[in-house]
Amino acid sequence: MARRSSNLLFPAALLALAALALWTNLGPSFAFAPPRAGVQGQAAALTGSRFAAASDAQAKGIHLRAEAAVSAAPGGGSKIDIPLMLYFLFWYLGNYYYNITNKLALKAAGGATGFPMTIATLQLGVGCIWAVLLWGYPDARALPKITFDDWKKTLLVGFTSAGAHAASVFALSAGAVSFGQIVKAAEPAFAALVGTTFYKSKVSLAKWLCLIPVIGGVCLASLGELDFAWAALFTAGLANVFAAFKGNENKKLMSTDGLKDRMGGVGNQFALTSINSFLFCLVLMLVTEGYKFGEFVTLCKTSNIVLVNLIYSGLWFYGYNELATMTIKKTNAVTQSVANTAKRVIVIVGVAIVMGESLDPLKLIGCGVGIGGVFLYSVIDDLVKKAKK
Repeated sequence: MARRSSNLLFPAALLALAALALWTNLGPSFAFAPPRAGVQGQAAALTGSRFAAASDAQAKGIHLRAEAAVSAAPGGGSKIDIPLMLYFLFWYLGNYYYNITNKLALKAAGGATGFPMTIATLQLGVGCIWAVLLWGYPDARALPKITFDDWKKTLLVGFTSAGAHAASVFALSAGAVSFGQIVKAAEPAFAALVGTTFYKSKVSLAKWLCLIPVIGGVCLASLGELDFAWAALFTAGLANVFAAFKGNENKKLMSTDGLKDRMGGVGNQFALTSINSFLFCLVLMLVTEGYKFGEFVTLCKTSNIVLVNLIYSGLWFYGYNELATMTIKKTNAVTQSVANTAKRVIVIVGVAIVMGESLDPLKLIGCGVGIGGVFLYSVIDDLVKKAKK
């Protein structure tokens, strides 16, 4: 009975995610304003205004506070930004369920020696189908108005995104999900190295010092990992390298004159990146696992676990990434740091419990030190500035 309830939870949550995606494009947003202190019997105000998070053009003129889900409302009350709270909820939920369904599909397909590249590619394919459906649904999302030259400029971001996704999936197929996530939490260290070496970015001394606990935490977690695998450590690190290049290339891309407007918002930007990533991964999949694709098809026909979790993980991956992008646009740097830290803790501990992975004390200490270092890295410059004032 419990297993049946768990199986029903996946499609129910996916339907909720799809409803939220359509709502952010089509429906109204509501803000709940509690009554002012000292005024008894005053009814709570329910106000609505049309809101479309996926389009920068539509977002103009909509006054939502970006700093947090709770902000000052007219009359002295506090206004709860319900769409933003839902973004956080489904971002966390999507990331959590993606890691579970992804691991279930990989495990049922043979792990690292099975079809990790095929699964990684088809996950992106599922997301691409969803993106195309949004473009085709009346008034859901306008098609990007980019030129062929614009599209060519997006290819490098797509390539680095494909590398980050493929390496992440392989890392999670080679070792425990919790361990892979701990290594991926060290992404700021790779971003700092890549940024300063290739993009002339400047990283403060305080931030460099914060990388010590980040790297030390990963080392401690590695020592405490009962299912330690070099392949998982190496490919998770490689995913971080690709992610660092992706972040810098995406920043360069979006600084192109008029490109942001021609794309039509973050939703279209992510959709184009996903399609490009799928095409790059498809080539790599055909080269590395194309010879046994027939075997994978047979496995999907005989094992419902592989096919169902492949589809779910593809939808979760696309949905939570797009919602994360929307959430980041509506929050400040500190809120993002707290949110990312909380997300990683929830995913690492939650998935480890569900999947029956080891939670050795040394691994947990390493996890805490590493993630704490990442959070400190994110806010240290602001803290230093405040201390100097």
